[in-house]
Amino acid sequence: MTSFLRKFIGMNWLLIAVMLGLTVFGIVAVYSASFFKTDDYWHKQASWACAALVVFFIVSLLDYRWIKWAALPIYLVSIVALVLTYTPLGVEHGGAKCWLKVPGLPEFQPSQLTIIGGILVLSLFLSQFRHLHPMLRLAFCGAIAGGPMLLILKQPDVGMTMAWMPVLLAILFVGGIPKRYLYCILIIGIAMLPLAYYFGMKPYQQKRIIAFVDPDIDPQGAGWGIKQSLIAIGSGGWWGKGFKAPATQVEQGFLPSTTVHTDYIFAAVGEQWGFKGALLLLGTFAILLLTVFIVGHQAADDVGLLLCVGVGTLIFFHVYQNVGMTIQLMPITGLPLPFISYGGSFLVIVMLGLGLVNSVWVHRKLVE
Repeated sequence: MTSFLRKFIGMNWLLIAVMLGLTVFGIVAVYSASFFKTDDYWHKQASWACAALVVFFIVSLLDYRWIKWAALPIYLVSIVALVLTYTPLGVEHGGAKCWLKVPGLPEFQPSQLTIIGGILVLSLFLSQFRHLHPMLRLAFCGAIAGGPMLLILKQPDVGMTMAWMPVLLAILFVGGIPKRYLYCILIIGIAMLPLAYYFGMKPYQQKRIIAFVDPDIDPQGAGWGIKQSLIAIGSGGWWGKGFKAPATQVEQGFLPSTTVHTDYIFAAVGEQWGFKGALLLLGTFAILLLTVFIVGHQAADDVGLLLCVGVGTLIFFHVYQNVGMTIQLMPITGLPLPFISYGGSFLVIVMLGLGLVNSVWVHRKLVE
């Protein structure tokens, strides 16, 4: 049996099955949320899914130990791409100039690649320099994460900036940083929230925070999306109104038509598929995350463990934030729901991360 065939057979097929199920359901969800406007979105999502699967299988078959050669280049390239968003190549969407349009390539969001690059570099650093004093390791990790976070916050993309924090804390915790240092980081972060609100956010972002606390303050403005999302999910009941059901909040345009297939896709799922559909979706995500963390537990070295923790935490936070903002548990930030929200570049990035996880599984018994 060749090495290639042995690796292919030895993949984590539960991870692949769950991932494929979420991807297919995501295409269906995008179609059901946008068919009355255009049929382009689900076609594009399907095309991106095929490209993302190719990336997943290629990365899965590569030995994740090669991270020492790829981590820093990926990280540096992503930083350069972030800087380019401040040039005429940068494209603004939703008030944030966080997209990049390079001639000959589709638009993509460099911050999504940056966080994967950050996970790679942080995993490599913490696994190789465990002998350093915790303060030194913390300082280096702060520098690795701090630069991209500041660049992303300045765009301003608060959602992706927020996504760095749980990923960083999870990797630091598993990487051996004492808990007392992590508690200090949390306290400092909480203390900085008022400064971030008054000096780091634009007026429309501040309105989102106010609307999150009390949507009735501006029911026709910043609070509109939250209220309509709650109505849509609540009206779905247990069974839902049905696939492509007419006279829904989605079909009538009460949910913001420009973001219903991205930011508010969970509200569309809740309305059309009901509580059972939403619960099944969240349960599938739970199986996916459990599989990722089990792979991390079975990893042959610290690099594999830290990679799985970083990727798993990234997916968890995106799910928590996206679902949370549709049911008023979290403020509106624009983070997509993995596999389900429309967005090709993010789908590729998520599958790239899961490809790294699958590589950890494939090579768990092949580490020299």
